[in-house]
Parts: sequence; C-alpha cells; structure tokens
Amino acid sequence: MPPEPGKTRFHDLDLPDPVLHAVADVGFQYCTPIQAEIMPATLKGRDAFGRAQTGTGKTAAFLITVLTRMLANPLKGKRPPGTPRVLIIAPTRELVLQIADEAHLLAAHCHFTIVSVFGGMDYEKQRRQLHGRPVDIVVATPGRLLDFKRRRDLDLKRVEMLILDEADRMLDMGFIPDVRQIVYSTPHKDKRQTLFFSATLTPDVTRLSASWTRDPVSVEIEPEQVAVDTVNQVVYIVTTDEKFALTYNIITRKNLQRVLVFCNRRDETRRLAETLDRYRINCAVLSGEVPQKKRIRTLEQFKAGKIRVLVATDVAGRGIHIEDMDYVVNFTLPRDPEDYVHRIGRTGRAGAAGTSISFACEEDSFYLPAIEEFIGRPLHCIPPEDHYLELPPAPRRRKPSSQGKPGHGPGRGGQGRRRRRPSQGGGGPKRQYGKRGGRPKRSGAGKPRRTPPA
Repeated sequence: MPPEPGKTRFHDLDLPDPVLHAVADVGFQYCTPIQAEIMPATLKGRDAFGRAQTGTGKTAAFLITVLTRMLANPLKGKRPPGTPRVLIIAPTRELVLQIADEAHLLAAHCHFTIVSVFGGMDYEKQRRQLHGRPVDIVVATPGRLLDFKRRRDLDLKRVEMLILDEADRMLDMGFIPDVRQIVYSTPHKDKRQTLFFSATLTPDVTRLSASWTRDPVSVEIEPEQVAVDTVNQVVYIVTTDEKFALTYNIITRKNLQRVLVFCNRRDETRRLAETLDRYRINCAVLSGEVPQKKRIRTLEQFKAGKIRVLVATDVAGRGIHIEDMDYVVNFTLPRDPEDYVHRIGRTGRAGAAGTSISFACEEDSFYLPAIEEFIGRPLHCIPPEDHYLELPPAPRRRKPSSQGKPGHGPGRGGQGRRRRRPSQGGGGPKRQYGKRGGRPKRSGAGKPRRTPPA
C-alpha cells in the first residue's frame, strides 16, 4: 500500500529493527504531528522542547528516541547497580506508570531494564528492582527519586538522556526545587541529551527550558488542534436534577462499555458512583482521597475492561492513556478551561476519533464562554431528547441471605426464634433461660424452674 501523502511513516525514520518491530506490534504506522516534527532532530542527538498535550504521541516520540540511542551505543563491561542510562521525570504516579507501560511495549524486542520509581508503594521492593541487575531506564516522580538518591541507591552521574515530562504541572505542584536538584546531579547539559515537554508555555517554563537544554529544536502543538480536530464535543442543556438520568441513559442506551465521567469535587464523585451502583452499573471512583495502591489497581481494572464507568476528579485529567475509550462525560464543567481540554483529551487520542459529552446546568453554563475562547471555537448547546431524561426506578437491593442462622425472624431466611406464649393469668413468674437462649432449664419432674416467691 502506498504511503498517504503528507504523512510520515515510522519506516521512513531509519529506526533499528527491534524498535520497528515493536512499533508494528502496537499498530503504529504513521507519525503524529509532534512525532513527525521532533523525531528527525532528536534521533540525531539534538535537545528538544515540545509544547504538547498528552494524547499527541509525545511519549512514544521520546521513548523511540531513547531506545534508538541505546541500541546504537551499547555499553561494554559491567555497570554498578542503580546507575541508569536514561532518566525520565514525571509529576504524578499515574503518568510514571503510563510511561513505563509504553516503554515496556516499545522495548519488547530489546533487552533493557525499565524501573518505575514513585511514592506510595513499597520502598524496599523498588530498591530491589534497582539493585537486581543493571538498570537502563528509570521513570520516576521527583520526591521518591530524591529519596533513593539521598540513600545512595541511585547514582545519576552516568545519565545519557534526561526527559522532563509535563514541566508546567511540576511547576504547579511545587516540584521544581526537587527537579532542579535532580537535574544538577546528572552530567552537564553539554554531555547529555535533554528533552523537555510542557502542555503550556509560561515565562517560568521558558526559563527552565533554556537553563536545562542546549540549543533545542522547538515544536509546538496547539491545544485547540487536539480538542477540536479529533473529538466530537456535545453540550447538553440540563438542570442539575436531570444530570443523573441523562448520564444513566447515555451509558445504557448507547451500550457504552468504558466511560470516564469527570466531576469537580470528591464528594460529587462519591455520590454519583453510589447512585450508579444502586442502578447496578459497575463503577469505581478515582480521586485524590483514594489510597495510591487502590488507585493503581482501579486504573488497571478500568483499562482491562473490568470496570465499566470510572468517576474521577481532575487527578485523572492528565497523563492517563486508555485504549479504545470513545466517550468522556463532563458531569460538571471544570472552572479552568485548560482542564476541559485535558479531560476531553482522554478520548480522541493520537488522531483517533472520540466524543465528549458535557452538561451545562444553571451553574456550569457560566464557564462555557471561557472554554470557547480557549479552544477557539463555539460550543453549540442542545437540549437532550425527552426519553433520555426518563429514569426507571432503581432496582431493589437483594437482601443478604441468613438461612440457617439463629436469631433472625421468619421471612429473612432462617426459622427464627420461636416466641413463647405468656403463662395464663398474665402475671406469672418469668422463665429463666440459659446463656444460649433456646429452651428453658428444667429440674425435677421436667417442670420449669420457677422463681421462689418473695
């Protein structure tokens, strides 16, 4: 099949066979815009600055560069443990895991060791991975990486490539002092290749890029291109009370099997998930209050299709790559227009088509003008069809079975404790029961023991 005009094939980039094999395995054929623009320079060893959202293919762009460089320059002899050749820094654990997963896919036909380093998990387990055999690529969050460095479990003096992903997010989260300490622990920028990525361009980002890179090639992919070109954006005019019915009917009538629903607050995610569960829709919550191990497990189950609906705050708005997710729902519109782009960017990734559905209620509609200005196009609001606002009664919860258990009344699964009639006369003495309840203790000729008169 002849190549499509105007598109760059991975085959045209003179990549090594193990990388091309892995690229073909994951189904990549043509480069995304940022890959086509940045990789010819980075594959030659040049530093680069990329302004791009997640979902544009930048992760694959820098990982293919990393693998190609290491294959072209194999190291001879033994290396001490904890001395990576490549260091990739990302602001969140979720993004670290995503990058590491993609690195394992693209390195499937190479023999490189990839280790993820992040907080909230077993420190000793990660330490054993660093010291088990010579490590080639470390993907890390700044805090945990510094912990390993201070304890001398990591030596960054042999880093050949340094990648900083989502630098603007690291600025927002206050990580830059830690990142600066890490960067200065690696070889001088003249002796390493540095790739620097950010979703936004601010004076602080520009200054950091100039400080840590050397004459970088600059590639910018505008947010509007990501939001407008690949995602069908639908906005429904609803009241607050109609939101759940519309959400339920969108999921059930369209038979959606994997949906990401965004809310602004943690309590909103809990309430929505509880209501969906009452309607027997398999769902889970992803927010900052969920423990880290559970968040990782939830994401893995969602990616594997074991969870149908994931109700999330903006903790999942960046850096989460989920294959074949066609729908994103904004149950509440974000206050920050940039968060809107990040949310809908969970679908329509790397050029694939996707759909975002947003609800504009009495309060949320006030945020639409800022979103429209940010993405550079109007959002047409439409009322939903009437049958999409009809909500069936919630299914009755099944009562837990207690068959055979004593102490439960009739109709609840056991035969229950048999009630005894009071003695005739109404004021007779009370029977004394043993510790286990059941039958009264008997004495003599089988008559119940009676309380002696006062």
